[in-house]
Amino acid sequence: MPAATPRSLHDLGFAELVEMLAKDGVIAHHAKALWRALYHEGALDLADHRFSPPLQRWADQAVGAGKAFFLDAPEVADEIRSADGLTRKFLLRLRDGQTIETVLMGYDGRQTVCVSTQVGCAMGCVFCATGQMGFVRHLRPDEIVAQVLHCRRVLHHDHPDKRLRNLVMMGMGEPLHNLDAVLHALNIISDVRGIGIGPSKIAISTVGVAPGILRLAHEQQPYRLAVSLHGSTEKERAALVPVSQRWPLTVLLDACRQYGALTGKRIFFEWILIAGKNDSPATAARLARLLAGIDTHINLIPLNPTGGFTGTASKAGHAFQKILLDAGFPCTFRQRRGVDVAAGCGMLKADRRTRG
Repeated sequence: MPAATPRSLHDLGFAELVEMLAKDGVIAHHAKALWRALYHEGALDLADHRFSPPLQRWADQAVGAGKAFFLDAPEVADEIRSADGLTRKFLLRLRDGQTIETVLMGYDGRQTVCVSTQVGCAMGCVFCATGQMGFVRHLRPDEIVAQVLHCRRVLHHDHPDKRLRNLVMMGMGEPLHNLDAVLHALNIISDVRGIGIGPSKIAISTVGVAPGILRLAHEQQPYRLAVSLHGSTEKERAALVPVSQRWPLTVLLDACRQYGALTGKRIFFEWILIAGKNDSPATAARLARLLAGIDTHINLIPLNPTGGFTGTASKAGHAFQKILLDAGFPCTFRQRRGVDVAAGCGMLKADRRTRG
């Protein structure tokens, strides 16, 4: 039975799990018990569970060191808590020794996990610490799922009365650059028989990979879409987001308009305010014209300190917001979390040196 290359059980969707068990002579009925152990109970070791005899025999033979399957539980290489106690950043070590960062954030009435989708990032945004790492590799679906399971276990241990209700694909990496793995992982994460985070509570963020936006639209994926824009002209955006040279504003916004037309869903546009770069009244007015006709909510994000740039002053930021509000756009400042432990937007770098 052992496979040449062991595979994580967290890499299998429910239908795949049923098929895999059937090949080993275990009837489909038992898949529900295994799925519950993996995702409802968050098992770290199947030896701790008592299954029906057929499933128990299969688990004893197939799961564990040197066997066909393993459970994906990355090692916690480091953990940092923010001073206000609302944010915890985990440095997780994967099986090949690579490290990623995952952030658990507390808000009034909800708990949110921010997960990574790649080791490093190929997009190269100049204000983003992850972008300056360069690209190492994509994460597998199980490595994405494992981050959510880890944060849920931590939350349950420390606050049994609280549930993990929201997920944002805004950690290290560009989710639409690793879209097959991301969608496979989200299918597992949103399954009501297990983790059960609803699709409406899941956001996929992109820096502007237009083909991925169109794929989400044509496939009618149920998750929320957030697009990091940051520039109102081709020159302004290219100076901050190099990938815009591949998918210019005209191409990106056309993809967004098609997304809205095909799905009927609102798009969240993210805008990091950088002093002297993209925070002028003229920029705000151009942005309003660019987004005309798109059902959107604009999130303004004060720049977090990542080196080389200065965040917009509060007065200028609110003036920027007022122009967009006056143009009829819902426009809010995103609540900041974990800046003191380098867990804020654009600060993740999978490096112990990120301590405040």
